[in-house]
Amino acid sequence: MSPDTKNDKSYFAIIALSVVLVVMSLTIYAISQDGAVQNTADTITMSGYAEQKVVPDTASLSIGVVIQAETAQEASDENAAIMSAVLSELKDLGLEDKEIQTSYVSVYPIYNYDGERTITGYSASNSVQVTTTKLDYLGDIIDKSTAAGANQIGSISFTVSDDMQEQLREELVGEAVDNARSKANELAGSLGLKITGVQTASMYENGDTAIYYAKDVMEEAAMDAGGVSTPIEPGESTVSMSVQVTYYIG
Repeated sequence: MSPDTKNDKSYFAIIALSVVLVVMSLTIYAISQDGAVQNTADTITMSGYAEQKVVPDTASLSIGVVIQAETAQEASDENAAIMSAVLSELKDLGLEDKEIQTSYVSVYPIYNYDGERTITGYSASNSVQVTTTKLDYLGDIIDKSTAAGANQIGSISFTVSDDMQEQLREELVGEAVDNARSKANELAGSLGLKITGVQTASMYENGDTAIYYAKDVMEEAAMDAGGVSTPIEPGESTVSMSVQVTYYIG
């Protein structure tokens, strides 16, 4: 066989192999495209929602002492004595150390700017943040703190604790999924189809889990002649859950 004949056969073999590879590539691409269309065509996506109204189980408030005196030492000493009395009252009510956290301490000069700047005294501040689930104690916490000398009571906030949120989350997820499945079944049924499985699912937490009272509770802290405790009501909070589920249909 001549060299020219061998070269011709090799040339045609390469062309034939190239044609086979092109055909295979086109076939694989067509199959993948058909599968993608099939997957898209055979699914529906539906959202579900559930919520519950709950009474918050955690309260947080700031209790502080601000004292002014002629010297920094006098202001600090008087402030420390009053705050110690406040903390003692809080402990006597049954609050634990983990429920009381120092949030702010300062001592700074008070200036008079009449003519030239002069120091006329010093102000000492000390605040603690109280966070507790003992909501029945809130009125006593405020009243006994002010009776012990606290003169700065911050706004109260009520929240849903992590433990309660976890418990509610488990209930709400089930309700939200049921809501999504019910709507998906209704839609599929109207199309003459049925739900055959789940492709993907995701969930989203939302809602208001905190209630804030911006009013100055110092006005409420003064007890009347009968010794009535300051009334504090936590109100209601909303915890909700949303899910999005993609279902297979057939």
